[in-house]
Amino acid sequence: MRIGIGFDVHKFKEGRKLILGGVEVEHNRGLAGHSDADVLAHAIMDALLGASGLGDIGIYFSDIDMKYKDISSLKLMEEVRKKMEARGFKIENIDTILILQKPKVFKYFEGMVKNIADTLGIDKGRINLKATTTENLGFCGRGEGIAAQAIALLK
Repeated sequence: MRIGIGFDVHKFKEGRKLILGGVEVEHNRGLAGHSDADVLAHAIMDALLGASGLGDIGIYFSDIDMKYKDISSLKLMEEVRKKMEARGFKIENIDTILILQKPKVFKYFEGMVKNIADTLGIDKGRINLKATTTENLGFCGRGEGIAAQAIALLK
């Protein structure tokens, strides 16, 4: 059994769609980033890579490589799955948390979990998704961005 931890942060940016777990979430701003800036997917990918002993997403998906410009993070996650499986690992479970003041995202959870499960080729029951605020404290609480954490258990 191997455990990996992932963490990611993106600031809000005008004129972009907000994508979380591959779902477009209604909000007046999206997240800044080279790809679609899906902070949830990025945290999960880092957890999977870490548990597999493969480093982090920056090693594989450079934020200056134009082939990744505005790419869906679910496509990147599929590549991470292939790398993980090539090392002989299978996902036992993934636990995640989105850290944001707004928007409220609970109504999008089912779609997020489905997208992630489908991309990783696992049962939806192996993924747990939570969200929390920071009670208006820090950059997330001030509405400057979103953070996400993930932990993955592989066998």
